[in-house]
Amino acid sequence: MRIAMVGSGYVGLVSGACFAEFGFDVVNIDLDKDKIHSLKQGKIPIYEPGLDSLVQQGLAKGRLTFTTDLANAVSNAKVVMIAVGTPAQRGNGDADLTHVFQAAEQIAQALTPYTVVVTKSTVPVGTSRQVAKIIQRLRPDLKEGVDFDVASNPEFLREGSAINDFMRPDRVVIGTNSTKANQVLSQLYRPLYLIETPIVFTNIETAELIKYAANGFLAMKIAFINQLADLCEKVNADVQELAKGIGLDGRIGRKFLNVGPGYGGSCFPKDTLALSKTAHDHQTPLTLIDAVIHANDARKYRMAERIIEILKQRGGPQERRIAVLGLTFKPNTDDLRDAASLVIIPALLKAGIKVCIYDPLYYAGSNRLQGLPEALGGFGAKVEWAADPYHAMEQADGAVILTEWNEFRALDLAKIKVSLKTPLGHLPLLIDFRNIYKTFEMDGIDYHSLGRGSIDKMSKVD
Repeated sequence: MRIAMVGSGYVGLVSGACFAEFGFDVVNIDLDKDKIHSLKQGKIPIYEPGLDSLVQQGLAKGRLTFTTDLANAVSNAKVVMIAVGTPAQRGNGDADLTHVFQAAEQIAQALTPYTVVVTKSTVPVGTSRQVAKIIQRLRPDLKEGVDFDVASNPEFLREGSAINDFMRPDRVVIGTNSTKANQVLSQLYRPLYLIETPIVFTNIETAELIKYAANGFLAMKIAFINQLADLCEKVNADVQELAKGIGLDGRIGRKFLNVGPGYGGSCFPKDTLALSKTAHDHQTPLTLIDAVIHANDARKYRMAERIIEILKQRGGPQERRIAVLGLTFKPNTDDLRDAASLVIIPALLKAGIKVCIYDPLYYAGSNRLQGLPEALGGFGAKVEWAADPYHAMEQADGAVILTEWNEFRALDLAKIKVSLKTPLGHLPLLIDFRNIYKTFEMDGIDYHSLGRGSIDKMSKVD
């Protein structure tokens, strides 16, 4: 079976490389000639563990190819997957479907019977139906259900573990009203039958909504545990023990109960906004999701305020310097979209605090810094960049951990004490917004974490 993957961004590239690994012939399409040129050489434009080698294997075996020629790729494919970006629109939060509909128009012109057109992108309810209408309008010679079908097959890939998520998924969701399309897509996922992956067959609308509902629920878990962390601090409770205690309940589960400075990335922020917009458009507002969105946005600003307040308690934030460890929204990805750092760092700068950043992917001397100041809305030019965490901490008044990279899990505490400035009457300051460390490990450090009560209140030397 030949698959045409329209879009070679994160979802399209990972999905294409994994389908090729399953043994299918896959052609990935993108309009960016430079991107396609690099991909043909096995050079990938994103950071995802294991993806570079998987792409190179697909190229070497001849099962994975790249092209800008959409018409030729589509005309020879049994399955055409739309995997283009659906960012949130400015102002109303609705998903921008421009690229989806443009792809549908181009696919329609090249379509040959029989082909299954699949929306792989995360799209609001009703989008796949609109894709079918576009094809029917532009190709009246083709009949839906006979010459082509449109189906929904949402992805559930997590940045940093996308390869495993595709190869060993919790489930596969296939939304279609066509028996013929159902049979084709069942064959597509046949390699997963051996590991007994649940396949959820449903109608198109349900499949589209499943992805949004899943991300909305997970975002709600994160917002919930973050708010509980605030309560824990007030009543001298430990949020990590609390999360363990509720997570062992099978009805709740352990995952997504890690406290932090607020969720970010390419999915949760835009998908919760799109879900909320869909609900309001249908006069059934999801007030819980609306509250989650508000709570998460507010939390990022509160984390900045918390840093500033701690510095005030130690002598004021003016003319102070903070080392920021971690820029990306989570570890094992280069994704900065809606990262907490993009709110916290500008707030620190506005308060007159100097900032020095170290991230395992964004650091002094890294070619990833090219063009980054502009991508960060200009503040990237106002900060310093360090080559390692200890250089970032040199002569800094404190350090804050924003991303739980493995590299930060075993920092040399002796080096931290020597690197950081220590005002008279105070200990070296470490603010841990990921609760990487245990409080009893922090002897000789003014350690602040989230949701662990008065345990962290040792700010001064006795």
